[in-house]
Order: sequence, then structure tokens, then C-alpha cells
Amino acid sequence: MNLLIISCGGTINKVYNEITGELEIGESVAQNIYSIARSNLEVRELSIVGKDSLDMTDEDRALLAQSVRSSVEENIIILHGTDTMDKSAAVMPKDKKVVFVGSMKPYSIEKDEAIFNFACAIGFLRSNPANGVYISMHSLVLPHDNIYKDRLVGEFKPLK
Repeated sequence: MNLLIISCGGTINKVYNEITGELEIGESVAQNIYSIARSNLEVRELSIVGKDSLDMTDEDRALLAQSVRSSVEENIIILHGTDTMDKSAAVMPKDKKVVFVGSMKPYSIEKDEAIFNFACAIGFLRSNPANGVYISMHSLVLPHDNIYKDRLVGEFKPLK
């Protein structure tokens, strides 16, 4: 299985800036997470946008959709911020297997959630799901329109 990992920024890619005291988008953590997964796939990585998802624009989403559309890979993981991954997922082409992965805490600070969400996405893609757009968060991998971020408790849940 060939895999494209697209990194868009988001909390998963944030690092602490010791000078400003702020969390900023850093280098993509895709390679670090992928190396831990040891999934023996042919992987290509692409970094675009590099923003907190709250700062993403319709133009950023169009660029992301075009990157998915033009990729030769049929299996795609997108590292994305959790606040608007549903908006980005809604505009993705549906003719490939696309899984959005994020983390509520930066990988640079707490690795477990990011690794777990990513590993769930890899396992899901290996199970040969139907083409479509999915979100992998908090032990769920569901179609993007069947999962939501419950902001009151800070976790993703399936729609009833």
C-alpha cells in the first residue's frame, strides 16, 4: 500500500516557543510518528498550509483538496487541526481513501494521543475501507459526517 501523508499544521504539529511563551506551528511530525508505527508502507510526505485550523481559509482548503485530487496515492492521511477538520473534510474528493488525523495536545508535549490516532488511521486504511473521507480521533475512525468534536468534554464522538 502506498500512502501520502499531508501535513497542514494544527495542534499536532505545535511546539513551544521559549522566547514568546506561545505554541507555534513547527515542522511536520509525520515522519516521527510514522517511524514509530513501523508500518512498512511506501510513504510520501507533503507539507502545505502550516496553520492552526482556526486560521485556515477556503483557499487553504481548496489547495488541500487539489493536493488530494492530484496525488497518485489512493490512501491519504492528513494531519490537521481538530477545530475545523470537519470543514476541510467536507470539501475533499471522495474517490480516494482520505483519513484526517489530529491531536488535542501537541506531539512535542504529549506524544500518546497523536501516535494512537495515527496508528488507528493506518490500521483502518489497511483494512481496505471504501473510498471516502474519514476522521480518526479518540479510538474512532468514522466517515467525516458521522463524527464531531464535543467541545464541552474535549473529545470526538460519533453522531447518534
